[in-house]
Amino acid sequence: METIGESRSAAELVERLEAHPAMKERIVRLLDLVENVTGEVKRADDAEQRAMGRDILHTWGQRLAETEGAATRKGGGVVHQAKKLRWHSTFGDIEVIEQIYRSKADGTLRRPFVAVAGVCQRGYSRALQRAITDFGADVPFGRVGGKLKEHYGIDIPLSAAASVTYRHARALARQDIVPQSAAKIAPLTLIAQSDGSMIPVVQPVAADAAGDKRKHRALVWKEARLSLVRRPEQVEPVCAVTLGDAQAAGEDLKRLALGSGLNRHTHVHGLGDGAPWIADQMERQFGAQACYLIDFYHLCDYLAAAANICDPVQPGTWLAAQKARFKAGQVSAVMDALAPYVEPESACGDQPVRDAWRYIANRPDQFDYPRAIAANLPIGSGEVESAHRSVIQKRLKLPGAWWKPANAQAMLNLRCLRANHLWHDFWLNAA
Repeated sequence: METIGESRSAAELVERLEAHPAMKERIVRLLDLVENVTGEVKRADDAEQRAMGRDILHTWGQRLAETEGAATRKGGGVVHQAKKLRWHSTFGDIEVIEQIYRSKADGTLRRPFVAVAGVCQRGYSRALQRAITDFGADVPFGRVGGKLKEHYGIDIPLSAAASVTYRHARALARQDIVPQSAAKIAPLTLIAQSDGSMIPVVQPVAADAAGDKRKHRALVWKEARLSLVRRPEQVEPVCAVTLGDAQAAGEDLKRLALGSGLNRHTHVHGLGDGAPWIADQMERQFGAQACYLIDFYHLCDYLAAAANICDPVQPGTWLAAQKARFKAGQVSAVMDALAPYVEPESACGDQPVRDAWRYIANRPDQFDYPRAIAANLPIGSGEVESAHRSVIQKRLKLPGAWWKPANAQAMLNLRCLRANHLWHDFWLNAA
């Protein structure tokens, strides 16, 4: 049985809908959809497509524009004019009649709807900017428009994909990309890895005053230094990439470690290839807390090349024996096995045995595999190698793509934000 309160609420709802014909029509259409009056809507995809909210957003905007305009006129002392205001949203273009006011006293321009609603002429809503940036972080800008058309049914200019994506990518600070510092007192082990990957960039070169500046750009390869840190029990690491020098990469490592709980009781298990800058930064950033290990599989590449010289009959057997010796901590035994076959320095051509011998001799404290194996820690840096492909190369190393260094760094930051699962946090406060 209907109560008096329910009857009054129903009457108020009808009265309010009568004041908004467009909304009333929308409600009727939604009811027709829910009840499937025509019997035509039987597929979920068809229902979703018909339930779009563009007209609701338009009605909201027009109502707000009228309300804010009335409040401004109430104060008096202004002249006004009406203009169309259009902005882009995930529901398509939204257009309202905006009231613009100018003070009679000092000529100050006032746009109350724009100030309250946070939109601008031909601007993009935050939801649409987020979608554009999401696609722009993954695919070439030329394909972003097609994806928006497919998923949202809207069109955007080609230039908008790049400008919107770059604007948010450039707004990223280093603290946005990595987790907040999580200081802990308990002993902790962190796995830290670094490596470099080359990406194509465009750099300007000196030009004559009368010369064509478009012809004075150099296409070069620049190293992107990727760092990642994780706890042993974690599946995914946190990462950061810099186009700066080794010191900048080391600072990334320290920042990532702090975000993962680095404290004075922490042991840092470092991994990387033979690049001197990686071992140097591990020591600089973590000191005695870090133990750096050469990637075992990178080492095996040197041993495999030497095996064909040291044992041409059974190179595989020889290689397996040296690998077992390294895992048992018998580095000197491997050096002894290489020594009789080291090529003279004056020898021409490749010197695979000398290369392997020199590689090991120059890194005497970086092969403590028994300790890592006993602690169930990795002895290979395949994780950072894989991250090169997923974080850097998948977007920045495309055929025919060349980047300005500033744009490349911004896009690297954006992709690290995604990889570190901080995407949602960033958009909570994005302008």
